[in-house]
Amino acid sequence: IGCDRSKNLVDICGEKGFQAFVCDALAVPIRSGSCDACISVAVIHHFSTAERRLATIRELARLLRPGGTALIYVWAMEQEYRKQKSKYLKEKTDSKDKEEEINPDTAWGLASDRGPEGSRQDSASSDQLRKDSKAEGCNAKPAAASTLPIHTNRTSFHSQDLLVPWHLKGDPKKKGGGAAKLSSAVSSEESKELSPVFHRYYHVFSEGELEAACRTLDCVRVQKSYYDQGNWCVILEKL
Repeated sequence: IGCDRSKNLVDICGEKGFQAFVCDALAVPIRSGSCDACISVAVIHHFSTAERRLATIRELARLLRPGGTALIYVWAMEQEYRKQKSKYLKEKTDSKDKEEEINPDTAWGLASDRGPEGSRQDSASSDQLRKDSKAEGCNAKPAAASTLPIHTNRTSFHSQDLLVPWHLKGDPKKKGGGAAKLSSAVSSEESKELSPVFHRYYHVFSEGELEAACRTLDCVRVQKSYYDQGNWCVILEKL
């Protein structure tokens, strides 16, 4: 059974015949101790505080039966590890002459879905993000008047807390949203100008950070902690 915060993604699962529902990772509507295994890939790094990130891990543990296991993947600060560049950095050369870029949330080694693109707004701040949120009718109140760096795609990270630019391709009003393609008569540069840019928050984890957070919970045991294609990964066992 899958779950996601995005109703559109959940609808796609339904169309493909998979069981999925909309929920919040901080409050999953499943009975405690009812799962043999849980998988959380590219989710926890979107929570903006250490407390909330830990709460999501605690929620995963709550769902597991005793002896059950959980696999967690988060984006790593270290995109070059043991003198080896991650797939995310390696593909920069391959995509130099292409318009499409890899989706960082699937850049963990097993998938290659395409999504965000490098932004020319590298000097922009989260002030614009707050303006965009208000324009979309977002009721969330921004915290202090601080700024976050905007990441340049396919480059190493220089901050653990940052915004990743996403260019929504095509007409979002059409069925398929970002999957819709612009007319071939429109040039790639014009396409970039027409495509709205969204900024997604990420907290990239440093070495040992995810494992250390997991070890603060007395209800789980860390079976394994490892690095995989630019991601820090942990396998937990429910005690």
